[in-house]
Amino acid sequence: MNAAPAPSSRAASAERLRRTFLSLRDHNYRLWALGALVSNVGTWMQRIAQDWLVLVDLTRHSAAAVGIVMSLQFGPPILLMPLAGIAADRWERRRMLMLTQSAMALLALGLGGLVLAGRVTLWQVYAFAAATGCVSAFDAPARQTFVAELVGDDALPNAVALNSTLFNGARLVGPAVAGLTIAAVGAGWVFVLNAASFVAVIAALARMRVAELRPVPGHGGGASGMIEGFRYLRAHPESMIALGMLFLVGTYGLNFPIFVSTMSVGAFHGGPRLYGLLSSTMALGSVAGALLVAGRKPPHLVLLRASALAFGLGCAAAALMPDAWMFGALLAVVGALAQTFTTSTNSLVQLATEPAMRGRVMAIYMGIFLGCTPLGAPLVGWVADAFGPRWALGVGAASGFAAALLATWYLRRAKRARRAAQPAAGASPCPNTLAGAREPASSGGPDGGLTVH
Repeated sequence: MNAAPAPSSRAASAERLRRTFLSLRDHNYRLWALGALVSNVGTWMQRIAQDWLVLVDLTRHSAAAVGIVMSLQFGPPILLMPLAGIAADRWERRRMLMLTQSAMALLALGLGGLVLAGRVTLWQVYAFAAATGCVSAFDAPARQTFVAELVGDDALPNAVALNSTLFNGARLVGPAVAGLTIAAVGAGWVFVLNAASFVAVIAALARMRVAELRPVPGHGGGASGMIEGFRYLRAHPESMIALGMLFLVGTYGLNFPIFVSTMSVGAFHGGPRLYGLLSSTMALGSVAGALLVAGRKPPHLVLLRASALAFGLGCAAAALMPDAWMFGALLAVVGALAQTFTTSTNSLVQLATEPAMRGRVMAIYMGIFLGCTPLGAPLVGWVADAFGPRWALGVGAASGFAAALLATWYLRRAKRARRAAQPAAGASPCPNTLAGAREPASSGGPDGGLTVH
């Protein structure tokens, strides 16, 4: 007969479960989570429909055209980063989000109307993608920093991870529903359904208890606002390295619409159902990764290095899979690793940033996270067209390896700097600019850093 679990073990499990869903204690965050879940389902439905519309209906399986759409939709955050960061620090974020979410709903409805009328062309999809990207450039930093107003700094890492869980939970449902809807009635109705889904998050924002929000007064902005953000990051090298790693993985490794769509059509000769199913399979892993991060302590650069390296290995293995089922299984692993990396980077950067600077710093973060993927998307699309989708996945693998090498270089440099700063054996280390890059031991230290076993 098996012995009952020790009380300490049960207490540890209960504490981990409590920590995983800590943010849901807050009324405003519960409203936000419900509205975001519905809206995110619609967003993922539209992403699948838009990619399929371009890849199959408007071109002859052109991965390069899908890459151009991604560039137009996710490129504006780079160009509009200065204005978006200042706006997120100076304007009331709740009202700002209501405006941006309403604008994106109208854009989805407009594109859906064109598709249903049978009058949509490739250049119109390009135009709507660019317009959506411009609105998203202002929406993203406001949405990221608004989370801190809902829960405060103590629960911020948990709230960021739960946001990712909601986003990827919707990714489980959205692509599968989109694939079935496209096969049944066409892509047009998917855009209309996405427009309707924005009502949920707008209603949630409208019904929040404003008095319970934790607004952070913005500091002066102007043209120099984003310059201050870059100067702030320059004084925090660990955040700079984390953003550099995000640039590498985001530019060349997070091109999943290209990876999954071209593998579905080119390697496995499937239709929209297979594309939707594979996207949902990847989302399953992403949800698992986000929940694991939600239950952990604040992240450390070593976790980012480990997850980037594992992401590269996962992409390389996925490229070698002989059939769709084995490819889908690897996609779940890749999704979990990508989510661990991006969510941990988000939390690390936010927690290392003073509240008054978060809008500008998170605009830089979102400019990299959303805006640098378009820089690599045309190249990844060209590789898929010229050499095949498996080689495109190889580009993603290389990005993970490069990010891990960058972190390794920095951590070793920091370790040498600490040793050089010790005047004698047993003396306390002197302060230095690399002190934030502590290499954790095999067990958690007093600073609460994450441990990688």
